[in-house]
Amino acid sequence: MPKRKDIKKIMILGAGPIIIGQACEFDYSGVQACKALKEEGYNVVLINSNVATIMTDPDVADSTYIEPLTPEIVTKIIRKEKPNALLPTMGGQTALNCALELEKLGVLKKFKVEMIGAKKDSINLAEDRELFKKAMNEIGLNSAKSYIARDFATAKKYQKKIGYPVIIRPSFTLGGSGGGIAYNDQEFSEIVNSGLEISPTTEVLLEESLLGWKEYEMEVVRDRNDNCIIVCSIENIDPMGIHTGDSITVAPAQTLTDKEYQLMRNASIDVLRKIGVDTGGSNVQFAINPDNGKMVVIEMNPRVSRSSALASKATGFPIAKVASKLAVGYTLDELRNEITQGIIPASFEPTIDYTVVKIPRFAFEKFPNTNDRLTTQMKSVGEVMAIGRCFTEALLKAISGLEYEVNGLEPWDGIEKSPKGKLETEIKDAGPKRMWYLAEAFRRKYSIKKIFDISKIDMWFLEQINFIIQQEKEIKKINLKNIPKDKFLYFKKIGFSDIYISKISGLKESEIRKFRKKRNIYPSFKRVDTCAAEFPTSTSYLYSTYENNCESRPTNKDKIIVIGSGPNRIGQGIEFDYCCVHASLAAKELGYETIMINCNPETVSTDFDTSDRLYFEPITSESVLNIINLEKPLGVIVQYGGQTPLKLVNELEKNNVPIIGTSASSIDAAEDRKKFQAIIKKLKIKQPNNKTVVNSKEALIAAKKIGYPVIVRPSYVLGGRAMEVIFNNDELAHYITDAVHVSDKSPVLIDKFLHQALEVDVDAIRDKTGEVFIAAIMQHIEEAGVHSGDSACCIPPYSLTNKTLNLIKKYTEEMANELNVIGLMNVQFAIKGDEIFVLEVNPRASRTVPFVSKSIGIPIAKVGAKCMLGITLKSQKLKKLKHNLFTIKEAVFPFIKFPGADPILGPEMKSTGEVMGVGKTFGEAFLKSQLASSVLLPSKGIVLMSIKDEDKEASIKIAQKLSKIGFKIVATKGTAEFLKSNKIPCKIVNKVREGRPHIVDMIKNNEVNLIINTTQSKQAISDSYLIRREALQHKICYTTTISGAQALSESIINVSDLNVFNLQLIYKK
Repeated sequence: MPKRKDIKKIMILGAGPIIIGQACEFDYSGVQACKALKEEGYNVVLINSNVATIMTDPDVADSTYIEPLTPEIVTKIIRKEKPNALLPTMGGQTALNCALELEKLGVLKKFKVEMIGAKKDSINLAEDRELFKKAMNEIGLNSAKSYIARDFATAKKYQKKIGYPVIIRPSFTLGGSGGGIAYNDQEFSEIVNSGLEISPTTEVLLEESLLGWKEYEMEVVRDRNDNCIIVCSIENIDPMGIHTGDSITVAPAQTLTDKEYQLMRNASIDVLRKIGVDTGGSNVQFAINPDNGKMVVIEMNPRVSRSSALASKATGFPIAKVASKLAVGYTLDELRNEITQGIIPASFEPTIDYTVVKIPRFAFEKFPNTNDRLTTQMKSVGEVMAIGRCFTEALLKAISGLEYEVNGLEPWDGIEKSPKGKLETEIKDAGPKRMWYLAEAFRRKYSIKKIFDISKIDMWFLEQINFIIQQEKEIKKINLKNIPKDKFLYFKKIGFSDIYISKISGLKESEIRKFRKKRNIYPSFKRVDTCAAEFPTSTSYLYSTYENNCESRPTNKDKIIVIGSGPNRIGQGIEFDYCCVHASLAAKELGYETIMINCNPETVSTDFDTSDRLYFEPITSESVLNIINLEKPLGVIVQYGGQTPLKLVNELEKNNVPIIGTSASSIDAAEDRKKFQAIIKKLKIKQPNNKTVVNSKEALIAAKKIGYPVIVRPSYVLGGRAMEVIFNNDELAHYITDAVHVSDKSPVLIDKFLHQALEVDVDAIRDKTGEVFIAAIMQHIEEAGVHSGDSACCIPPYSLTNKTLNLIKKYTEEMANELNVIGLMNVQFAIKGDEIFVLEVNPRASRTVPFVSKSIGIPIAKVGAKCMLGITLKSQKLKKLKHNLFTIKEAVFPFIKFPGADPILGPEMKSTGEVMGVGKTFGEAFLKSQLASSVLLPSKGIVLMSIKDEDKEASIKIAQKLSKIGFKIVATKGTAEFLKSNKIPCKIVNKVREGRPHIVDMIKNNEVNLIINTTQSKQAISDSYLIRREALQHKICYTTTISGAQALSESIINVSDLNVFNLQLIYKK
């Protein structure tokens, strides 16, 4: 049937900020949905709080609202925009939950808004564990023995029926949040209570253990005429018990017989029919008992999911785009598959003739006190995907793309020294490095049967891992300088990279590359076309392998290659993918053919239609140079993908690859301490005293000379890794000996810490003529000492003088010119009193670029890329927005996912995503930024204050303001005495070590509504840990900085009714 004509305006709900369990795959799906619906002539209204996304760019939807995804805010926008329909299936669990709440409140009925893509009853049937189980029984499908509990007593009663271990899954949560596996009463109590608290419906599912069963997923699309296709089957290498987002997965499924596959295929379609999903994509998860083949349905998602993005990139089938068109009335047979240029219909089930492997990336090093075992609660922060002609090739390529300190299955991080007990524990009870422990077990001659008995990983996968280890032994035995060409080609075909071979053989990577080139061994490139070459296509989506018949067919056009940012991780997230997409769009607009290289399946940059050609490859020097050798571009953009492409600069230069924009020498001058100091000295700009040291003796001497406190960090790190503020010799000695490895090759940087200074970020662009455009000056809300990626920041600056602003602009221009920057540049300043210090300069894209772009109405990543390609700023005729609004960027943290982690802010970055608040006042913008990051500000109640000495003076006004509007204050002894001496009424509460009842008792008893806890020394931080952790667990609003407290109090006091802002209308003013 044709598209619906009774609908004119459609509202799409986004997924909000990047968090564990809900990442940038929903930027990809949201962009596709907006494109698809606009193509059909619909007016599209988008709501999303995530400023770092492409989908919130003003040219993606017709009306864009960067606003909190709360029912109250969405209702305001519905009232204003009057959409005919709401599409909630592109924004993950956040959008579904919001849509259900709007339905429950009667908002959709009141404003005559129809929910499309998935109906309320279908969502409830799929999401409500009890209803879903009943539905599966009705269609004859097995599900695990399970019970629903809405309180602890009922949960305990059901646990006795199930026994241990028991799986606990909270309802209506994402990424398995709050869930886990309990093996004893203590674990059961902790997980159930956490799950009941985190579930929006206060219910948990208790499920019999299927640990050791094989796990599969089917990506299914169904239309209203009951046309159904399986887009992709996905198999988890890890058995049941690990969240699928944390498991290594492979597509298509490798160990199913054809009969098993057909049974699962039919079951998937039956599930969609029963649930009632008839206008889009769904994900159905199964478990199979390896002993007897029994199949059970685990769950289904009635929406586009994380696995949908993986399936789309694995097959080339644009699930989100197709699902959006099905939602407005089309059927699969009426739609064409765009990746094949419309040669085949969307009803043609994708077929692939290659293997795809996804490996998650973790960040446990950021949270040292947390348990790194993988369970049913997702903990990974990103993922890579790789494509190969066989499983081993895809697996080894994926490992290359992870950017760990490893290039294959070689031993690392001391794994080879592990005693037998540790080795077998790591194989049985999975952590993030299980794959390498498996490899080590094979090196120690463990049999496949024995490893299967310990791990329950299917023997076929164990055979493949063992095969790789046996090939390692072959490489060690062979003299590579005399190896026959066909033997070396064989190693390349099964996935061994040059650097992996070099590490095994002891030769340098450059020697291996030289040897390979001498024998004319280069990869060929194959197409991802959804039809396994059954039909002629000219798809532009490619991967490398070592076979004959290269399908890339490069043109003779002028080309620009953009190197992407690889897997998401803390310190390098979606903001850099945003910049890479804009670089590609800029080059396209200037008439260049654009080529993207990236390995992240969640992103817009790896969508098939973002660039003219996409190479889905690991971002290593070997992969990139192979593509450059084939494509012969005019130049390569390395400054937009964060540290990942920048690490390749030296190797690219050695191979005479032209770098577009800021030169390699300028990038080096900004990153090399001595060179940068010389530049700063020449320009007469102040910098905190600093020193680079290579041992503890040098460190102590340097710190004494600089003066405590100092800030220390390893060189060449991302996201402030292992950065600390140090206050004395003992702390420094501990840091040098225990916290980091320091040597001539790994020096430690020591800087004077500017206590109580203001921090400022500046994003600027310089062109080839020397003109500098200051895009924005952002004032951090948290004071110095909190990583810039974790600090909230505001445009315009809210407390800086014109004199200070003018000096910041002057210094930025001088440094841009001295470094000969061409394109984007980010500068970080600290302001202490009347002095301005430069902290660092990055002549590349920064994580603030999307925020600045949407605040000022200029896509600065695109403007910067055009400058890199020779277009002047003058010819681009830039005009900044003139509005009186405040925009505030706020960070979002994953602390709740990591029990044991201290939710205190410091110099090491820990946030996974960000949101933006827009307001007429600072208070309104800040309040909306808190709402968008799921922080609920209280309007009354009890505020608990425990303030370090140097913040006490600043706490007076905060306490006075809160007291004036009715808050009652309780404080620890020192803080209470200080407040009382300033005539502020308050009660004293004990610290934890001072006896009961104490602070934590008050928190656990829900007697506190707001917590202000600022602390400094290591002992004080340790003493106050429980305050912060319990506040997090009990969802109590808290802050650990005095400037954060000032911003919170400003918002609580001054804001009553919130406005909503249409981005496009702001830009028109």
